[in-house]
Amino acid sequence: MSSTNKWPDIRKVTLDDLNEAVVAGISDFRAYPSYGIAIGLALAAGGWLMFFILSEMDLPFLIWPLAMGFAFVAPFAASAFYAVSDLRERGEPVTLAAVWAGLSREHHRRDLGWMALLTFLALIFWLEIAAVLTFAFAGINTFDTGYLSKLLDSPSGWFFLLMGNVAGAAIGFTVFAVTVISFPMLYHRDTDFITAMVTSVRLVEKNPITMIAWALFIGFIVVLSVLTAFLGLLVLLPIIGHSTWHLYRLSVEPVRASLPAEIAKPRGVEMISGRLVEG
Repeated sequence: MSSTNKWPDIRKVTLDDLNEAVVAGISDFRAYPSYGIAIGLALAAGGWLMFFILSEMDLPFLIWPLAMGFAFVAPFAASAFYAVSDLRERGEPVTLAAVWAGLSREHHRRDLGWMALLTFLALIFWLEIAAVLTFAFAGINTFDTGYLSKLLDSPSGWFFLLMGNVAGAAIGFTVFAVTVISFPMLYHRDTDFITAMVTSVRLVEKNPITMIAWALFIGFIVVLSVLTAFLGLLVLLPIIGHSTWHLYRLSVEPVRASLPAEIAKPRGVEMISGRLVEG
């Protein structure tokens, strides 16, 4: 931690660093796939349930915003992946008991809980914005089975879709900036959620191009997961979760000096850059 201020020092992060984080994340998933598949399946089941409920309530206009809003709560859902990656990085046995012990430490429960509440409120806010935009452009009595075709058949419908996605992107990137490394930092350090959020925003400010690329990559993963009826979450969510851990470890001082050999050079996966650092 810097001696001149209370915030941790932030490193410059490159696109090669993102590549290294993803390669290490894939290695973690391949080493312990059961955790990722189980959590991904649980979230996919939750997505199917929410879609069924919205369909039964004749609220189709909330289906797409809710699907896109998944990215708001995904960092909290990925907390178990940080524990797996941390244990593997330290060379300790990865067991369900060890993962649970890491997540259940008192300061983790408290501040991770506050961050989870913040992201949930952001999701609710986004759904409210989506509903207001829908009412303003489409009217309150248009939510039927022909809802989507009505939007695509009119200029006002296309404008609504444009405005809705722009608003969603703005809210989403704000949440991304606040949470990109907040959750792994709260898991790893005995710190408060305000410090974690400020550190996360500082990382985005210092590395805007790299972080925009990371946000676009996550957005692509979310869209791909939705298009596969959330089945993509079984593989894509754990890879993103493990990769986020390694991105955090690359970004915030003190950082790791090197990756363990089995992570640095997993079979069938090649590193583009060889530099990673340790704390």
